[in-house]
Amino acid sequence: MSDQIQETSLGGLIRRYVSTSGLLIGATALALLFANLPSTRETYASLWQQQVSLSIGSFNVFSHGGHALTLMDFINDFLMFFFFLSVGLEIKREILCGELSSRQKALLPIIGACGGMLMPVIVFFCVCLGHPLMERGCAIPMATDIAFSLGVLSMFGKRVPIGLKVFLAALAVADDLGGIIVIALFYSQGLAWPYLLGAAAIVAILLIGNRWEVRAKAFYMSLGLILWYMVLNSGIHATIAGVVLAFCIPANLGKGTRYYLHSIQHVINGYPDIENADAADQRRAMVLDKSDIQMLRRIEKASDYLISPLQDIEDQLALPINYAIIPVFAFANAGVDFAGMSLMNLFSGVALGVFLGLLIGKFTGVLAAAWISIKLGVCQMPAGANWHSLASVCMICGIGFTVSMFIAALSYPTHLGPDAAVMLNEAKLGILCGTLASALTGSLMLHLTLPKNATA
Repeated sequence: MSDQIQETSLGGLIRRYVSTSGLLIGATALALLFANLPSTRETYASLWQQQVSLSIGSFNVFSHGGHALTLMDFINDFLMFFFFLSVGLEIKREILCGELSSRQKALLPIIGACGGMLMPVIVFFCVCLGHPLMERGCAIPMATDIAFSLGVLSMFGKRVPIGLKVFLAALAVADDLGGIIVIALFYSQGLAWPYLLGAAAIVAILLIGNRWEVRAKAFYMSLGLILWYMVLNSGIHATIAGVVLAFCIPANLGKGTRYYLHSIQHVINGYPDIENADAADQRRAMVLDKSDIQMLRRIEKASDYLISPLQDIEDQLALPINYAIIPVFAFANAGVDFAGMSLMNLFSGVALGVFLGLLIGKFTGVLAAAWISIKLGVCQMPAGANWHSLASVCMICGIGFTVSMFIAALSYPTHLGPDAAVMLNEAKLGILCGTLASALTGSLMLHLTLPKNATA
């Protein structure tokens, strides 16, 4: 029974990410097209440098250090705040009651994620060693894109054992947590203590609200936006505010399900039972008096309380993030300008480091960490899997896109000069090629290693 519930939950998660991965592919293709067509190249490049302003008097909400955010900054710093809020909510949910909630469930994915983060860094350093500016990008190939990776896995349907689906989903979540820690520790700059103290005060208020069982989502989201501004100007990357906010949002119910179900049942029992005499009457307008409307409002309110604020916000964010924010991010960040570049660029420098980090580093890191932990008896092989199928899923872990692109932009910001701009372009090339190579190789391995007799 638990396996069926788990399968259903994973099925919904995979279907959600399949549609997202399709939009990501489309947005990436459009970005590459606009970045390289002679008629649109300059417009595409200049578009992201336009300033964004939301002013109240002389105060601009979208400003950093007294300067207005560019459109690229708005996407990467503000819109991605909501993406990382969603990631934080997912991580918290998995830690509390999901695939990271117990040692037995979490150990293998976490160990695999650690190996899959360490080895790409080593591979990147081996390629770019001795060049300080290049070395800034060592964290780029660390990330596994959950949308693309689960999208690839979904193509094999029921041929994939549930244990492997759980392993990949949990590993991707643990991988996201590792990426968040790296961003917080290594991509912060020049801490501004007044803003940092202001952010700490907001977090304290959020935690007090959680402790006092404040359920209003508006309370957390409004304070979360203030927290975003404080963190943006504190020197810590603004998206970290989304993760911090997520861990302040309550995941429990105020009084348990029975209390609210009894409330709903009590109201329903008092609701008028109106039957239409015939089919013609059914087309007549239904007019309720104020007391009836108030009853429905009470049912609606009690129903809302049956969903924790954490899951409610996560559910409400899913649609705009999957169908708007992530595709917009991909369109803005995936545009590699191939002018002056050739395939040879992939065989040197940052592009080669990222490419090999994703294709070789992620695969060897995840597989080696899993092999050692299983052989030592610390962990168990995922249910229904063998070494061949597990290795195939480890190859899929090299599919890096969203967080890799995000870290690339942090590694080579425009203010570091033209060399950084070139390296950012090369990093994007390495991400695209490494992701494609990992997806194709992983798909071939899965086709060869998964059982052929399972129905899709």
